[in-house]
Amino acid sequence: MFGYRVPAPDEAMLISGGRRGLGGAPFRVVTGHGKFVPPVFRKTRFLTLAMCEAEVSETCVTKQGIALTVTAVIAFKVGNDHESIVNAGQRFLSDQDQMSVLTGRIFAGHLRSIIGSMTVEEIVTERQKLATEVLETSKTEMGKIGLTVDSLQIQSIDDGATGYIEAMSAPHKAAIQRQAQIAQAQATQASAEAQQAAARNQAEYARQTAVVQAQYNAEVDRAQAQSAQAGPLAQAHAQQEVLAAQTELALRAAELRQQQLVAEIVKPAEAEAERIRVLAVAEAERMRIQAAAAASHDRVALDRMLIDQLPLIVKEAAGGLSGANVNVLNGADGLSEIAAGLVSQGLTILDSVRKNLGNGEGAEARAEVALRNDPGSPNGRPGKSADGPIDIQ
Repeated sequence: MFGYRVPAPDEAMLISGGRRGLGGAPFRVVTGHGKFVPPVFRKTRFLTLAMCEAEVSETCVTKQGIALTVTAVIAFKVGNDHESIVNAGQRFLSDQDQMSVLTGRIFAGHLRSIIGSMTVEEIVTERQKLATEVLETSKTEMGKIGLTVDSLQIQSIDDGATGYIEAMSAPHKAAIQRQAQIAQAQATQASAEAQQAAARNQAEYARQTAVVQAQYNAEVDRAQAQSAQAGPLAQAHAQQEVLAAQTELALRAAELRQQQLVAEIVKPAEAEAERIRVLAVAEAERMRIQAAAAASHDRVALDRMLIDQLPLIVKEAAGGLSGANVNVLNGADGLSEIAAGLVSQGLTILDSVRKNLGNGEGAEARAEVALRNDPGSPNGRPGKSADGPIDIQ
């Protein structure tokens, strides 16, 4: 748009004419934005806010009276605040290159002043201290003209042909050379020691190699000797192992045969013997039971037979008395006593037969006793006396 002006980011636009600026400044300052400027009634100029550089090479005399040529570089710019822009615009707006010239002159003066209060040793060894002091002393004066210093760098310090700085460095050079010589000597000594150690290591290596070679040769000889004896020894060991294996095989065969005999003969024989024993026990028990049953049956039968024959026995006994010469003394009582005696005699005979059967005699003996006492039996012997008289009292 016609009449609308915009300053660059690193510029300040100064508008003169019309009303005055802030603080009574003869112009208005515009930064960071544009502004409409009437082309006839207003005038616009631009002041750089970019970084500038000034180089100073000044011959200064130290506190010791030694001349030194000091070269420094100053980095500066116009301040960003309104007052600094106004101050710098009033001084450098027509010729902005004068900012570098004036800054160099200002710093040259302060540099001479500060170096004059220091020794060469301090200047050489404390360059940062020198730069800081120059900046501090020039800050107020630079602020008055609207400039600020960002940095000051001392580039070089030269004493010309006096050779003071070189002489000052001579002790350090000598110390460095001495240290270098010592280091060289140490390196030479270390190299010699390394060579000696290498020689010792070589000798030790040769000795160990010889020892190892001797041990190897001894092992080879021993292995060869063992190899020479290995054939007979191996054969003997093999035969011994064969015999041991055969012995073990025979023992196992004998154990197997023994187990086979036990399984085939001993176990069946034991089983047969057990079977016979069980059968014999069962047969004996059966015979015992049968004998007991037979004895019991015979005894019952014999008792019945004896009881059945008891009247006959008494009758026969009474018949035997019929032909006998018997004198009855007491009449009816005497006859009763004779009858009682006959019955008692029959009972005595029956009891005797029972006792004989109870003593464990066989069935044949019991039967024989019963037949002998049986009056109807051919072998029977009744209890009577045919020859003599029986007196009954």
